[in-house]
Amino acid sequence: TELRRMAVEGFGAIGGWGMARVDFLLDDDGSPYINEINTLPGFTRISMYPRLWEISGVPLPALVDRLVEIALARFNRRENLHSAIGDWLAPLAAQS
Repeated sequence: TELRRMAVEGFGAIGGWGMARVDFLLDDDGSPYINEINTLPGFTRISMYPRLWEISGVPLPALVDRLVEIALARFNRRENLHSAIGDWLAPLAAQS
């Protein structure tokens, strides 16, 4: 949908990763615009973030699993980058 596209683009524009809740308002003519990108939304059973995912067909346990997967993938990318930089710098350090 248009709102989903706008939310994804807005999240990407701020360099977001992991989770966020994107809130919209409507202009007088009914056109939506992003009001807020909440990068630390509430995460209780009554919070809007997990409730919206539940409505879209993603139950809370699956949502938590997905967020953990995203965090682990980000961690592994960083670790691989650190390792690659260390491997690249090791010969230079040995020359000193």
